[in-house]
Amino acid sequence: MTIRLLLFAASVVAFAGCRGMTSEAPPIHPNLNMDYVQRFEAQEPNPLFADGAAMRTPVAGTVARGQLKTAANAPYEYGRTADGAYVGEIPIEVTPSLLERGQERYNIYCTVCHGYAGDGRGIVAVGNGGLGYGFQVPSYHTDALRDRPDGYVYDVIQNGVNTMPSYGHEMAPADRWAVVAYVRALQRSQAATSTDLPQTERDRLDAANPNVRQN
Repeated sequence: MTIRLLLFAASVVAFAGCRGMTSEAPPIHPNLNMDYVQRFEAQEPNPLFADGAAMRTPVAGTVARGQLKTAANAPYEYGRTADGAYVGEIPIEVTPSLLERGQERYNIYCTVCHGYAGDGRGIVAVGNGGLGYGFQVPSYHTDALRDRPDGYVYDVIQNGVNTMPSYGHEMAPADRWAVVAYVRALQRSQAATSTDLPQTERDRLDAANPNVRQN
């Protein structure tokens, strides 16, 4: 009986010790290395260097991991060949998913000036009650821009031109090429003829409109 009472008392004490309570004592840290690291914070002075600055300028030629750009990938990264000429055609496969991505990016970044049809009739050009805001936005549907190489369109997206700012920071290379592909699709759509359609679609149109000659 005495042993049982002692076990019961010990259990009560043990459970009572599990109750949460607030303590003002500092927490116990078995290892302080991760709490007190000897380092210099940004903008903090550092007496180890002659200029007293803790933040150091990267060594000349330093390239961030994964950001190395060489002549081999210049067509994809810059839209230019190793000798600086514009790439003639998009250097990646043009697929429906690429065009869908290009449409999404175009609608976000480009329509405000160039319009959904690429005719230069975005809100910047036709807003203010139809008077515009003083910006002349070129249409994609001119021979001059249709004849430009794909690398030129990519370069304009990346670096900007005239009053158009650069979108190189907003769009990764893959997205820039996707927009180039979509711009080409817009140009094709505004100058398309029935010969651009698959034969099955042409047959369907002929059957639905027997009195209309398809060009």
